Amino acid sequence: MVKPKFRIRTITEVAEDLKAVERTHYRMAAAEMVPALKNGGTWRFPRVDVDSWIGQQSMGTRNHS
Repeated sequence: MVKPKFRIRTITEVAEDLKAVERTHYRMAAAEMVPALKNGGTWRFPRVDVDSWIGQQSMGTRNHS
């Protein structure tokens, strides 16, 4: 059985998906407002966590934990 890959989005991909500028997502990641991790100075966004966060935002909740 093949395990699904853990998918990571870049800042550019997240910004394109959400139709926003990259700088907004840098600020939100640094302020821990979106689920993100920093790898060697580069922000990365776990796809499953971002998708869940988007769903929570659309339902009016602000928590990403």
